[in-house]
Formats: sequence, structure tokens, C-alpha cells
Amino acid sequence: MRSPAKFECGFGDQPRGTVAELTDFAIAYWNGRQVVYAFLREDAPTLIDDEFELADYLWKEVEWHRPLTNWLASPRFNPRTEVLAWTGNALPFDRTP
Repeated sequence: MRSPAKFECGFGDQPRGTVAELTDFAIAYWNGRQVVYAFLREDAPTLIDDEFELADYLWKEVEWHRPLTNWLASPRFNPRTEVLAWTGNALPFDRTP
């Protein structure tokens, strides 16, 4: 689940368990190896529902353009306990080539 470079490089200085609040229904997080995109549950938006490939939605869905443009202009990162639990044992990964 590789991401566009601007999303990926935004995670460099963020602590483990931090997510990018991309929209009111989707987040992204660094799992130790790559950026993972996930939908939030409709009935409980503090919980993660399913992972998805951003490329599958980015160019097909009009509703993505404005939120992602807004996020790039003013990135929002927040900690999530659920993600911290998943990534807590992930080994660090050197992103330099």
C-alpha cells in the first residue's frame, strides 16, 4: 500500500501510533514498513473498519479531491490507541535507499 510521496514523508517525524486524519471517513498510518490507508467505521468513527488501496479511489471518487487537497495544505495527525497497539511491535524501518 504505497502512498504518494507527500503522504509518506509526512510520517517521518510522527510518533508510533499516529494517524493522518485524511477525511472524516478515512485515515492513513505508518505500519513500520509502509503507509496503510483505512476507512473508519460508520457506526463508530473512532474505530478502523477496512484497509484500502488509495489508488483504487483517488482518481475515481470526486469526494476525495477536496479533503486530500485540504489535508496536504494543512496536515492533521492524531494518536490512535488502536494503531499504536498494532504497530507497537513493528520493527523500525529505515526509509532511506
